[in-house]
Amino acid sequence: MAGSTKVEEGKKKARIEIIPLIDVIFFLLATFVLFTLSLNRIASIPVNLPISNPNPAPPDDDMVTLQISDQGTCYWNREIIQLDEITPKLTELKRRVATPRILITGDDRAKFGITVRALDEIRKAGIDQVSVETGRTRPTGR
Repeated sequence: MAGSTKVEEGKKKARIEIIPLIDVIFFLLATFVLFTLSLNRIASIPVNLPISNPNPAPPDDDMVTLQISDQGTCYWNREIIQLDEITPKLTELKRRVATPRILITGDDRAKFGITVRALDEIRKAGIDQVSVETGRTRPTGR
């Protein structure tokens, strides 16, 4: 019997070691993450954003402020007008001023579609210098 116990003591039991398995799994995970990140190339367009001026310039006679409200009314330098009155006013401004400038602004709840219609009318009138105020909101008619 003494001989049979020596043979059993010499055999090692098979064990699964979990530490090397975790190392291999983390290596594979890191490899796949790095590989997938190299596949996604982000295509971007460089944009030069304007810098805000905290001290606005004094009002200019050549510049017209066109404010759009949420009811569909427009304000031409604080004077209320209807949307269909923009075209004649733009034509008169283009005739009177050599280089007319338009500042488009809106109140808090102005609709985007009305603003696009106003921009189309400005483009049809042939006015190139158009600015859109986006930094602050104005009360209606100001």
